[in-house]
This record gives sequence, structure tokens and C-alpha cells, in this order.
Amino acid sequence: MKEYNYKIKGVDYNVKINGIEDNIAKVEVNGVEFDVVMDKPVAQPKPVVRAVAAPVKTVEAPKAAQEAVAAGVTAVKAPLPGTVKDIKVTVGQAVTKGQTVVVLEAMKMENNIDAERDGKIAEIRVSKEDTVMEGAVLVTIE
Repeated sequence: MKEYNYKIKGVDYNVKINGIEDNIAKVEVNGVEFDVVMDKPVAQPKPVVRAVAAPVKTVEAPKAAQEAVAAGVTAVKAPLPGTVKDIKVTVGQAVTKGQTVVVLEAMKMENNIDAERDGKIAEIRVSKEDTVMEGAVLVTIE
């Protein structure tokens, strides 16, 4: 197993290559597993890597300008990278502090992401099966 650490646009990525069988590589990025198909071009000594089992959508950690939310609105952010397994709320729903709003799977464990305050769900920014990075806004509460 080979392990690499990268920083892309200020975000740290831990990449592990867990194994290669034929032209399929088992790759783990920040705890999220992918099957990657490698093309084997004749002219290049090293294979070119192309993801084939990528999640439907990746929600990146927001840039400083995108982090701004309206006054009185609280952003509930992903505390770690992972995959959205369930959304427990709907827009307009009243929530209380500590109530689970999103279930996030990271490193094969489900993590309940809870409301940070009482309020009403103003916006849901993710969908089931989205892959999110640490710091990505999941929902907003007003």
C-alpha cells in the first residue's frame, strides 16, 4: 500500500493506493474508497489514472466568499470528508439544537451531524450520496 498527502487549493488530501488488480486500482481519498480504471497507453511507461466509480457530486469546502450566509443564519458544516447517507430534515422544518440533520459516512462509520441551534431549515445544500469535503455547508438554519 502506498500513501500520499496532497494539498490542493488549501485542502489536504490523504490518498492511499490499497491495491491494483489488472487495470483497477483500489484507492482511498480522505477515507472515501474509489475503484479507479487505469488506461495503459503503449507510449507511456506509467498508467494514466481515470476515476470511474466517482460519486454523483462532490461538494467542495466553500471558499471564503461562498461561506458567507445571511445575518441570523447558521451554516451546519461537514466536520470531516465523507458521503451523505441520509438527510433527516426538509426545508422549512423546525429543528432543535442537537437534532440530527444529516447522516455522513466517513471511514465506514456513520456520523450524525446535528443542528447547532434551534431554528428552521432555510436551505439544504447536499443530496444523498454526495461526497463532501471537510467544511462544506450541508444545511443552513435560520
